Amino acid sequence: MTDELVARLGRVLAADQVRTDPDFLRGHRHDRSGWEPDGLPSVVVFPATTAEVQAVLRIADGLRAPVVVRGAGTGLAGAATATSGELVLSTTRLDAITDISPIDQTAVVQPGVLTADLDRAAAAHGLRYAPDPGSVEISTIGGNIATNAGGLRCAKYGVTRDSVFGLEVVLADGSLITTGQRTVKGVTGYDLTGLFVGSEGTLGVVTSATVRLRPIPVATATVAAFFDSVELAAEASIAITRARIQPAVAELLDATVLAAVDAAQGTDLRVRGAALLLTQTDGTGAMAEAEAVRAAIADLASTVSITDDPVVADELVAVRRLALPSLEKQGRVLIEDIAVPRSRLAEAVAAVTKIADRHQVTVATLAHAGDGNLHPIFVFDRAERAVPAPVWAAAGEVFALALRLGGTLTGEHGVGVLKRQWVAEELGEDNLALQHGLKRLFDPHGTLNPGKAL
Repeated sequence: MTDELVARLGRVLAADQVRTDPDFLRGHRHDRSGWEPDGLPSVVVFPATTAEVQAVLRIADGLRAPVVVRGAGTGLAGAATATSGELVLSTTRLDAITDISPIDQTAVVQPGVLTADLDRAAAAHGLRYAPDPGSVEISTIGGNIATNAGGLRCAKYGVTRDSVFGLEVVLADGSLITTGQRTVKGVTGYDLTGLFVGSEGTLGVVTSATVRLRPIPVATATVAAFFDSVELAAEASIAITRARIQPAVAELLDATVLAAVDAAQGTDLRVRGAALLLTQTDGTGAMAEAEAVRAAIADLASTVSITDDPVVADELVAVRRLALPSLEKQGRVLIEDIAVPRSRLAEAVAAVTKIADRHQVTVATLAHAGDGNLHPIFVFDRAERAVPAPVWAAAGEVFALALRLGGTLTGEHGVGVLKRQWVAEELGEDNLALQHGLKRLFDPHGTLNPGKAL
């Protein structure tokens, strides 16, 4: 089938849009999750228009060839990994910002646009794209939509779904639909836009999105607080919520993360405390809110500093964005993504530490503390080809912990392949059966990202 698939693709795409050389295929079979799929995909294609995406999917559907949609390959759950016999559809050439409307505060973008590039383009109009995942400089809008990505500003501005008004989507058989609208309000029909956001490429291929932009705040204040333990830092984030303060950013980094950043970047964070809670407030009352944050956490923190200097603020935010790259220098990583009710964040953080100690594995904890989203990151020997059994055992306990505390297996990274075996525990049999039915409705032959998400 591979020869026939490649031959047909060659009739609708240019020669440089169809790649089959093994080294190239090898570079497009995994994402940033650490998951190592077996074998190589059959072909990687680079459509540059919606019509070309339609042509590719018609061919794949006709031959029953499985299709994996891939953006920048920065996913953290294995959703963009590809194995033997699969066709990788790259969105990197669908990279245009086709419209920005300053009055409507919207942008129309193709999926291959880098998230930071959209933010910079919006800034020229005094606006910004609020979702800002840690991978903002390297991840794409399409990938953010596929996983319903969050980011540092999600505490105040929500996740990707909260910023997507409408989509253009090519279905498995090559047909084209549009969902949603370009207005703030709209309730005509079912919310298909919300259904596609977070579907991890299993229901269709997004070729264009209408997204919400927001005004750049007139002021921003940054609070950096160090603590003697990560549990105290988590308690501090709860204290901020209890004080009815709504920060734009509330990020927690534990001692293992701080030490990794120090080793990679030459900083001295770890000697300043065992955990860092980085908070930003914005708007006309930014500094007053920052002082309120200081008051709320003063009894818990060892040191608290406030700045409205954008250079200093950028340096502090860079620490958070450098966390994962710094940990990746320590070894292979398995990156998890649970979320719990904000009131139980400290309980969750303490329990993760106990789980790591019990299984004698290294776990570094990052958290979007403002919305209860934890990223326990397991670090292990780079020489290990497979994830070691103690790491998987500890990860399973972390997932069980999240559900026991009323949370979820994944807050923003998606299920991919890494969490499929636990999905039924969260959803229940009836819910899961309904979702499989939706998958069959949109993708009758099961060609879109098979074996992922459900």
